[in-house]
Amino acid sequence: MMFGIALLFLSHFGFLVTASITLMVGFYGSVSLQISPHSSHLVRPNSFFVQSIEFEEPDKQKPGLMVYGFHRPPPLDVEISWTETHDIFIPPNFHKEWLFFLNEGSQVNISYAIRSASSLPLSLVIAQGIESLAKWVEDPSYPNTSLSWNIIYGTGKIQQEIPKSSNYYVAVGNLNTKEVEIQLNFSVNALSYDTSQAYYTCSLGDHLCDLELYLLHPNVAVLSSPGRNEESPNNIWYVKVSYGPRWISYFVGSGVMTVLVLIAFRLWKMKQRRSNVGEMGSQRAPLLAQKDDDIASWGSSYYSLSNDEDEEDPETWQQAATCLEGKPLNDGERSSNNPRHLCVVCFGSPRDCFFLPCGHCATCFTCGTRIAEEAGTCPICRRKMKKVRKVFTV
Repeated sequence: MMFGIALLFLSHFGFLVTASITLMVGFYGSVSLQISPHSSHLVRPNSFFVQSIEFEEPDKQKPGLMVYGFHRPPPLDVEISWTETHDIFIPPNFHKEWLFFLNEGSQVNISYAIRSASSLPLSLVIAQGIESLAKWVEDPSYPNTSLSWNIIYGTGKIQQEIPKSSNYYVAVGNLNTKEVEIQLNFSVNALSYDTSQAYYTCSLGDHLCDLELYLLHPNVAVLSSPGRNEESPNNIWYVKVSYGPRWISYFVGSGVMTVLVLIAFRLWKMKQRRSNVGEMGSQRAPLLAQKDDDIASWGSSYYSLSNDEDEEDPETWQQAATCLEGKPLNDGERSSNNPRHLCVVCFGSPRDCFFLPCGHCATCFTCGTRIAEEAGTCPICRRKMKKVRKVFTV
């Protein structure tokens, strides 16, 4: 018993350790974020499992990123707008992309003008996430992998509402055999988080930012970036975000789960023990139900299994009387504990019947009728039975 409990505890503890490591390394492991200009990125961990958040920018030469800490999510109600103009040449079977991190409720307006003399068509998409963009690059003719898929000619405009806060890629692809020149104008109306009520402020330009979280509070962090620098060829920041585990939560959770498993195991053992006791009781019960037989009764009668109405041979009756020893029974012999007068089948009832035509009396009436129905032969001489007569004592 103790070995089984110890084995269960060890296996359960190993499972909890594995689940905790998976949670810390998988869901709350280190992640790398791509931050575009004018971004307002909300980081919302679970403070029950996470004790701190660490932000690090590997490229120290690009200052401007800010980290803000809040006790609860700030309102997403600050409107910012900006425009970008790009005059580019797109080689054959090539594409050009621009990254924007946009929050829910933002809007992107794109106006384009293809300046090539032949005015060859191009493909313009707005893809949510890098996975959607990669699917479009693999098959630019398939429209269902992106948020907005368009074949553009000459000049025109495209407008897109942002349904979810995420990274969005605006990409233009050239599926022609010639180079195409195009002018793109992006007009973005974005929503940002209000950082005026932050209790923690840190600049990533010169050091790490480590934000401590309060237990059981909806702590959040906002990572914001400045606008686009026209003098910089690359306006994308890469930020490493690491989560510090709250070990006490993992230990307490593991202890509670262990206690619950031990209680469930104990209840299961009690149920199994009761089931075993019930099975043992059913095994000890007699095959035939106990019946109340009075040794002395008023009157006499008989019961027959056969429809044969022929009279029995008097010698058969004499043989049955001889089987019962032909003499009255005293009080000791009438006892059901006397093995000389007990049924040879159930050993629980007195012999109170005999078989016709052989006349043997070896069983009680219940077992005799059952033998007649199933086997149909006398258990003593194996002779074919016709009737079973019950003997009544007066």
